[in-house]
Amino acid sequence: MNSNLDLTLAAEKLSHFLIDKHARLVTAESCTGGWLGQCITDIAGSSLWFDRGFITYSNAAKTDMLQVHTETLEQFGAVSAEVARQMTQGALHNSLADYAIAITGIAGPAGGTIEKPVGTVYIAWQKNTQPAHISLQHFAGDRQEVRRQAVYKALLLIPTE
Repeated sequence: MNSNLDLTLAAEKLSHFLIDKHARLVTAESCTGGWLGQCITDIAGSSLWFDRGFITYSNAAKTDMLQVHTETLEQFGAVSAEVARQMTQGALHNSLADYAIAITGIAGPAGGTIEKPVGTVYIAWQKNTQPAHISLQHFAGDRQEVRRQAVYKALLLIPTE
C-alpha cells in the first residue's frame, strides 16, 4: 500500500469530521517536525478547519510556545505522557482550536534509552472541554518510518465516528 496515500486518506477523514463538527484543529509537534501539519495543509480547503501548528522541537520551544512546565520536562523528560498532555493544553490555550493533537518521541537513530528506546512516541489529543487522551506507541523502522507512523497514528487518533 502507498504510505503517502494512507496519510492523505487519514487526513481527509479527519478533515470531514472537523468540517461536520464545525471544529478547528491545532497541532503541536516535536519529533515529527511539522510533518503532521504538512499532511493537513496538503488538503485543499484545510484553512476551514486547521487553525495553526506549533513545531516545538526543543524544550525551550515547548516551554515558550506551549507553556510546558520546566519541572515536567526535568522530572519526566520531553518524551512522556505528561509533556504530551501539556503540549495539547498549551496548543489549545494559544489557539482558536477546538481539538489539539501533540506528538513527542524519539525517532532515532540515536537518543533512545533502555526505558525509552528509539521508536517510543507519545501522541495526545484533546477536545478543549475535556481531558487529554494519551497514546504510547513503539514504532519500528528508521527515522523516517518512525516519524511517518507517528503522523499516521496521530491522524487517526481523534475518534471521527
